Amino acid sequence: MVRTVTGPQLAALIGDRSETGGPAYARVAAAIRRLVLDGRLPLETRLPGERDLAAALGVSRTTVTAAYDELRGGGYAVSRRGSGTRTALPPSRTNGSAGGAGPAWMPWTADGSDLLDLAHAAPEAPAQVRRAYDAALEQLPRHLPGSGYHLFGLPELRAAVADRLTARGLPTLPEQVLVTSGAQHAFTLVLQLVTGPGDRVLVEQPTYPNALDAIGRHGATAVPVALTDDGWDLAAVAAAVGQTAPRMAYLMPDFHNPTGLLATEAERRDLGAVLTRSRTLTVVDETLVELALDGPVPPPLATYLPDDLTVTVGSASKTLWGGLRVGWARASTALIRRLAAVRACVDMGSAVVEQLATAELLGGLDATLPARRAELRTHRDALVAALAERLPTWRARVPAGGLVLWCDLGGPVSSRLVVAAERHGIRLAAGPRFGVDGAFERRLRLPYTHPPDVLGPAVDALEQAFRTVTADGGAAAEPIDAVA
Repeated sequence: MVRTVTGPQLAALIGDRSETGGPAYARVAAAIRRLVLDGRLPLETRLPGERDLAAALGVSRTTVTAAYDELRGGGYAVSRRGSGTRTALPPSRTNGSAGGAGPAWMPWTADGSDLLDLAHAAPEAPAQVRRAYDAALEQLPRHLPGSGYHLFGLPELRAAVADRLTARGLPTLPEQVLVTSGAQHAFTLVLQLVTGPGDRVLVEQPTYPNALDAIGRHGATAVPVALTDDGWDLAAVAAAVGQTAPRMAYLMPDFHNPTGLLATEAERRDLGAVLTRSRTLTVVDETLVELALDGPVPPPLATYLPDDLTVTVGSASKTLWGGLRVGWARASTALIRRLAAVRACVDMGSAVVEQLATAELLGGLDATLPARRAELRTHRDALVAALAERLPTWRARVPAGGLVLWCDLGGPVSSRLVVAAERHGIRLAAGPRFGVDGAFERRLRLPYTHPPDVLGPAVDALEQAFRTVTADGGAAAEPIDAVA
């Protein structure tokens, strides 16, 4: 189903994004082009008719005609007889490469290189992980007489997860928890259960790239809804739901990856209302919810949705350590049983020792988190300071939690920067990895999971790499914003 944008809607999006100087048609074209590159206008969105947009912008129809011509000439729009003008990207923006230089980022490289990994956002293990494994090994003998298969998860871990969710405001029974091998595994099980080829999945734009990959592998289609600079556009969500009738939605309201945005209580309530009315099954990704660095987190999004329409997924990877490979899904007991049946076709359960260790860690999480949060706060502030000093033209909203900054580079150079950075010893994830169909060439995700003595030299190397890709004078922007 083709998505459309009306003249008043597009005029509102253009708003203060209009470029100053130059002919009016060029400013309109530049504004629309920026919206496409930033992911605010998804690809294949039907643009308003020329008269409609001209009236909304208060310009002549000739101005809009010339703007559309410029967009078509640059590959940012295509027109088909009978179907109007739709947004597009030039081929070089959609293949994940920069000037034929090859892939911008090869995930999970196992080449043994000594590149500093700034492509993945995962902290090192705290000291408590070693002690939790020691405690798990002490408990292991009582499990050895059994088969070791626990399809739903160890009872003690299911209880620990349920207790944690209940304490955060989402009453949960152990029977409502399915232990998985990470949050991504949980999401994949939901996809396998409820989607088929051609089904639509509503996602934020940008979003977690592995979720996009999973949606594609299942033959479903991601329906992107652009986030604003300040949060969730509820009108856009409602319009996308109404126009595309998605089979399910995937949302990350808690320190969203990669933007770091935190949905307000009002946004959660409104999102819940829209998705409940449309009976859209919603996967709520809470992998970063425990990493609040500045202030509290609102009640879980699932509290504003019916149990039979919600699956909340979480993980120990970001809060504790990725090597645990333990996650979970929380839903109604009936839905949990259906997910377990799907899981039985893939594996028979997660490793016992890791589950025992994670249960131990969750039980003592309140004692662990203050130091973890203080460490990440120091890392975040050090990265912001280093960027302000060495790359002052980059802009980034400083998040109140999570693990990453979402940087605006000032120009569409992200993929080229990734290639150049490898020559300076840095592995990065280019902005287009986080968008549908190649958007976000102006963006770069930077994790602050490393200590300041690593991040400082890394930013020095980034500055050198950035200088090589902007030697022609391109890419300029406002200084980095320190916004909480």
